[in-house]
Amino acid sequence: MSEDMNYKSLFIGDKSENGSVYMDELKRLVTNHLGWRKDYIPSDIPAITDSDQTKKEYQDSLRRQHEVLTELDQRLRPGTIPWMSAGRYWGQINSDTLMPAMLAYCYAMLWNSNNVALESSVATSKMESEVGEDFAKLFDYKDGWGHITHDGSMANLEGLWYARQFKSMTLAFKEVVPDKVKGLSDWELLNMSVEKVLKILATLTPDEINAVKAHSSRSGKNIQKLGKFIVPYTKHYSWLKALDISGVGLDQMIQIPVKSDFRMNIDILEETIKKLAAEKTPILGVVAVVGTTEEGQVDEVDRIVKFRKEMEKQGVYFYLHVDAAYGGYGRALFKDENGNFVEYDQLADMLKKHHVFNYPVRISEHVYRGFKAIKDAESVTIDPHKMGYVPYSAGGIAIKYQSMRNVISYFAPYVFEKKTTEAPDMLGSYIIGGSKSGATAAAVWAAHRTLPLNVTGYGRLIGSSIETAQRFRDFLKKLKFNVKGKEVDVYPLDNPDFNMVDWVLKINGETSLKKTNELNEKMFNFSSIYDSHVYSNRFITSHTIFRKDTYGDSPVPFIKRIGFSEDEWNKVGAVTLLRAAIMTPYLNDTKLFDFYSQGIAKSMEKKLNEIL
Repeated sequence: MSEDMNYKSLFIGDKSENGSVYMDELKRLVTNHLGWRKDYIPSDIPAITDSDQTKKEYQDSLRRQHEVLTELDQRLRPGTIPWMSAGRYWGQINSDTLMPAMLAYCYAMLWNSNNVALESSVATSKMESEVGEDFAKLFDYKDGWGHITHDGSMANLEGLWYARQFKSMTLAFKEVVPDKVKGLSDWELLNMSVEKVLKILATLTPDEINAVKAHSSRSGKNIQKLGKFIVPYTKHYSWLKALDISGVGLDQMIQIPVKSDFRMNIDILEETIKKLAAEKTPILGVVAVVGTTEEGQVDEVDRIVKFRKEMEKQGVYFYLHVDAAYGGYGRALFKDENGNFVEYDQLADMLKKHHVFNYPVRISEHVYRGFKAIKDAESVTIDPHKMGYVPYSAGGIAIKYQSMRNVISYFAPYVFEKKTTEAPDMLGSYIIGGSKSGATAAAVWAAHRTLPLNVTGYGRLIGSSIETAQRFRDFLKKLKFNVKGKEVDVYPLDNPDFNMVDWVLKINGETSLKKTNELNEKMFNFSSIYDSHVYSNRFITSHTIFRKDTYGDSPVPFIKRIGFSEDEWNKVGAVTLLRAAIMTPYLNDTKLFDFYSQGIAKSMEKKLNEIL
């Protein structure tokens, strides 16, 4: 077998090029399932008899089912965005999904397993356990653990749950087992590291651990004493919900501005934490983003890790969570065929050896360091239903130490027995969600087993999307339109760290930011569900708005580059950009890229003629 995987063979294809493969595999699997049903105790009498099947109401019910499914088909085809297109869909985080994931999902769905109850999910619970190991290995968590969540928002909530519990456990130690923290002030307790908390927990009996948890923030005590939770302006909105649901509260949130490159301003983060420390205000946790969903940027996780080590020497500690829901799978790009994270000076040679890029793509050292430093965070969000190319919904979380689970664990006797040695059947004890589909676990498991989480598999797949994004940005930089005597220029945002590309259309000489925003809003409407029939639309995209109240003045350099003054920015307070999550796995082929990029240009010109 070839070392490098040809990922194009693993998608149905926008023109159903591999459709027959999908149909053959699905038919084979479904046939196996039907045989499994028939073979179970053959001497049992059939529940549905020949007589039942000849009854009028039986046949009428089948006709009703056929009619409903026909209506379903009629509603889905015109009411669904053609995200599978090789080069027409440049919108939200969606793309053609991997055949092994879809086939595994469809097949495992027939078995209807619930992954929080081992007795109904022996196979798929084991698969989820193995996927959790995959997550831990991807982030180089040697003693780590992970699981599939319902989505990234749930994973972020779990990350905050861990941070809240660890920060509050120390105050609970003081109440329940005071000898373990004798002589430590509340300030010292609130700055105890995860490793030190785990070390104390390892000395306690099960009853003592349960008593400590009962006095932790789980009880509702001391939550307001735990300190501030720090996020960048580019945070996902799920963090607001997480702060609300967890009881920490939005008043405890501090937002750190982003720089003009739309990465968190680490200088301001450091100043903020030093100021809080001087005031004796604890820091509950910090969130860094790897793959912002609006700009595709990677925060400087390495600088945060380095700063935390410096602050620990001064007695200040905070929990670090990396929200890599979008970008997490990108770490496979840096791992060799043996799963080792390569050195930066070896990266170019490795990518060349495995034929990752067909275009001059540069992976900056900043991006490399950001991905590498994830291993030093306590927890990470990663979504298979984004860059894992797995169908919705499949989120994920990984934690640095498996033993971290003990601070949040619950037991539900009606689902599983209280045992601490059997990880799969205890899943419901360690997660926020309840019943969960085993089909999702099978889908992610099959994707990971087909495409390894290193440069030979997912690295090549994700590399193709990054390459296409950089190509598309270079294409946009040279793009100009002449429409009804007006010259329209295209201004892409700074080079993306990942595969998100944002850009603005502007009439040459236009001095009104408000009118430019209206032009781009109309272009979005003409390129989306709002003012077009999407199935016949030759170019579909999304959009975003950078507002002053959330982005501060970070867009000002971009605004000036477009040709607007800072006064105009202050007057309008927002800029509308067209936005594309470029996940298509096909356009690292130059012939295909040229075909579709030229088609997009013609489509944009046609839309501009209608708008203007």
